[in-house]
Amino acid sequence: MSPPAAIYEPAFVVTKTDLKVKPLSEVITVNGEASQVKLLEQFGGKWDSFKFAPIRESQVSRAMTRRYFSDLDKYAESDIVIIGAGSCGLSTAYVLGKARPDLKIAIIEANVSPGGGAWLGGQLFSAMILRKPADAFLNDLGVPFEEDPANPSFVVVKHAALLTSTLLSRVLSFPNIKLFNATSVEDLITRPAATGNPQDTRIAGVVTNWTLVTLHHDDQSCMDPNTINAPVVISTTGHDGPFGAFSAKRLVSMAAVEKLGGMRGLDMNSAEDAIVKNTREVTKGLIIGGMELSEIDGSNRMGPTFGAMVLSGVKAAEEALKVFDERKRECAEN
Repeated sequence: MSPPAAIYEPAFVVTKTDLKVKPLSEVITVNGEASQVKLLEQFGGKWDSFKFAPIRESQVSRAMTRRYFSDLDKYAESDIVIIGAGSCGLSTAYVLGKARPDLKIAIIEANVSPGGGAWLGGQLFSAMILRKPADAFLNDLGVPFEEDPANPSFVVVKHAALLTSTLLSRVLSFPNIKLFNATSVEDLITRPAATGNPQDTRIAGVVTNWTLVTLHHDDQSCMDPNTINAPVVISTTGHDGPFGAFSAKRLVSMAAVEKLGGMRGLDMNSAEDAIVKNTREVTKGLIIGGMELSEIDGSNRMGPTFGAMVLSGVKAAEEALKVFDERKRECAEN
């Protein structure tokens, strides 16, 4: 497997003496080798003679559509589908991409911009707070953070976008992962149980459509969806909202789950532990992680802290590999 596109090594400058800082590199390496290209030396002072390589407009169109439809064809049968590219979904994909480069992993994100609410901290503040031991995830990812000796229970990333953009770039660099953004999951593909009990229904993939189409089902007609089959689906769509808690709510409407617990009020101490510990296969073939779990379980919201999101992603990845390997054994036996 190719290494991540950008690998960071220590050399971060600390300006506040009362903070312990996890360092970041001054040198960004590409595929493990320091880049020798110096853009100002290459282009500087030569702008009068500058010119792009010639192209015909149709070449651009064909290159984009050819690649996109090739990806649609390739990932129509996936090993794992992740619904939602927020902090939990991206963390799940990162761990899976590192652990199992042999698996085809599709990520479906309703928004044009992946990352969910992880581009900023709480109330539009830029810093991101992660309670320990989630700093282990930052170390693995190579994201610098600050530690305050007076508050040893958490760490601070100077800007949430630093974590989110780094995580996103690492995920997109894996050759076995494809992100389909601006794409909504409109339904779950199901397989009936031999028992006839709806609660034993197996999830076998997702039903997708472009988000702009999904948003206009009420005023346009006959806009049928597409599908992706997969033995494992991981839903990380967050708490209730326009696209939130989608799988949790759909499980109720298909009688696979009796009712939603409904997210309770904010309690960081109980909420973060509950989200990580309860990340699990909720029904056969469907794992739920992140804040979507609060709607299933009736657990508390956690507010502007992200440690549970990334570690729920780690556990979701572990659960997904167990479910996938078990399903693979079942298919081989049958």
